Amino acid sequence: MKKTTQFRRLLQPGRLEFLMEAHNGLSATIVAEAGFKGIWASGLSIAAALGVRDNNEASWTQVLEVVEFMSDATDIPILLDGDTGFGNFNNARRLVQKLEQRGCAAVCIEDKLFPKTNSFIAGEKQALADVDEFAGKIKSMKDAQRDPDFCVVARLEAFIAGWGLEEMLRRAEAYHAAGADALLIHSKTKTPDQVLAFGRAWQERCPLVCVPTTYYATPVEQLEQAGYNLVIWANHNCRAAITAMQNVSRTIFQQRSLVSVEDKIATVKEVFRLQRAEELAAAEDRYLPRRAEFARAIILAASQGAELGEVTRTVPKAMVRIGNTPLLHKLVSDLRAERIKEIVVVRGFAKNEVRVPGVTFVDNDAYATTAELASLQKAAEWITGEVVLTFGDILFRRYILSNLLADPHDIVVVVDANWQPRPPVGQMDYVITNRPFSLKYSEDDVMLEAVGADLPKARITGEWIGLIKTTATGSQRLQAALAELAKRPDFNQLRFDALFRHLLAQSTPIKVHFITGHWLDVDNAETLLEAQNF
Repeated sequence: MKKTTQFRRLLQPGRLEFLMEAHNGLSATIVAEAGFKGIWASGLSIAAALGVRDNNEASWTQVLEVVEFMSDATDIPILLDGDTGFGNFNNARRLVQKLEQRGCAAVCIEDKLFPKTNSFIAGEKQALADVDEFAGKIKSMKDAQRDPDFCVVARLEAFIAGWGLEEMLRRAEAYHAAGADALLIHSKTKTPDQVLAFGRAWQERCPLVCVPTTYYATPVEQLEQAGYNLVIWANHNCRAAITAMQNVSRTIFQQRSLVSVEDKIATVKEVFRLQRAEELAAAEDRYLPRRAEFARAIILAASQGAELGEVTRTVPKAMVRIGNTPLLHKLVSDLRAERIKEIVVVRGFAKNEVRVPGVTFVDNDAYATTAELASLQKAAEWITGEVVLTFGDILFRRYILSNLLADPHDIVVVVDANWQPRPPVGQMDYVITNRPFSLKYSEDDVMLEAVGADLPKARITGEWIGLIKTTATGSQRLQAALAELAKRPDFNQLRFDALFRHLLAQSTPIKVHFITGHWLDVDNAETLLEAQNF
C-alpha cells in the first residue's frame, strides 16, 4: 500500500491512531520497529539534531534532505512538520511537489507568520497568519499535489496565541473549506480542556489531530471520545536521546574511560543491524568475490575442573553454567560476535556433555594424563591462517578480543598488568616483558621476555590470561614449534609456558597486549561465584 494511502487511513474514524516523533533515518527506523503506523517528522527535533533553533534556521531544503533519509529507511507514512510552509503559497506548493517525490505522505502547516517561532516560546506574543492568506496557501498545496491521497494538515495556533474557542472555530471552518484533510488543534495548557472543547464543538466534520505534550497525563480515551483521530507524541525520542547522550558524555569525561558505559548502551552490532548491514553483506556475497572470515578460533576445553568439586563431577568445567548459559557458550558467542565463525573445540572429560551448535569438535581422550600442549596438538591442523587460541574456562570483556584481533603482529598474547599472586602457584603463567605496563602512550611495542610460575616476583609485569592471536605467519611458527616439542619424551606434560619459551629461544618475537583486569579465570568455587556477576 502506498504511504499516502496508509496515512489517509490513519485519519479515518473508528479507532484512535498514533504517530511517534523521529528526526533522522535511524530514529525513524526505531519508530517503525516499535510498531507505530506512522512517523511525525518534528521540526523542533530536526532543528535540534542539526544544532539550530526551531525558528526556520534550517532551510526547507535541509529539512527535505532529512525527510528523504527517513522515508528511505522506512515503509510507514511520514507526516512532516512543515512549519508555515517555508514562505507564501508558492513556497508551500513547491514543498508539496518535493515531498511527493521523496515519498513523504503528508505535511502539516501552521497558521503563523514566517519565520516561525516554536509554539512553546512566548506563544501568546506570536502573530497569527491572515485567515484568507492561509486558506489560499492550503488551496495552492492541494492543487499542487499529484497523488490524490497526499494529505495537507492545517495546524491551528489560536489557542497558543491566547485566543479562545470562537476564533479557533472560525479559522477551522475556513481551512476546512479550503481543502485541509485534517486539523491539528494545538494547545500548551497542562490540561486538555481546550482541545476537548474544540473537539466537542467541531462534531467530527473532518479528522482531528492533537499533540498532548503538555497535557500528557490525559487518558487517550478522552481524546478519542472528543472526536480526535490521531495523536502525535511530538518530541520524545529527541529528548530521550539528549538525556542519554548527556549522561554518557559526562560519565566518559569524568572517568576518562568507557568501562562504566560500554555495557549500558547499544552495541555497535545493534547500530549495524539498524543500518541493515546484513542486507549489504548479502549483496556483497552476491556481487563481490567471496572472502574469508577474519579468523578461526581454537578453544581448549578438555579438563574436568576437579577444583570445582561436585559442580564438575559429571559436567566439564567449560559447560558449567554462568547464570543460565554454559561458560563455553558465552565464549563462542563472543568469538562469533567478532566475525569468527569457524570454531574448533578440543574436548576431553565427559565429552558427550560438551554441546555447542555449529562448531567442530576434536577429542583428547587422554585428557586425564596429558596437559595443555597435548590438547592443542589434537587441533594442530587448524593452526593455519589467522587464529585465536583460548582456554575454555575464562571470561573476558569483548573489547579485549576486538583489540587483540586488531593487532597486526604475528603472535600476540594478552597479559593482565593488574596481576596478583594467587594459589596454586604451579599453574600460574606470570610474565616478564621488556618494559612494564604504562598508561602513557608509547610507540614502542611491549614484547615477551619470559613466562612461568616461578619468576622473580620483583620482575613480574603481568599474568598471561590464556588468550593468543596469530597471523598466518605466526600460525606457521606456532605449528612448527608444537611439532618440535612433540618429539620430547615429556611432551604430554608440557604447558603453554614451554611453548612460549621454545619460541623465545628461537628468537620469535611475541607481542604483549596489556589489559588491566576485566577478565576472570573460572578455576575454583570462589571464582565461579564471581563469574555469576561478571
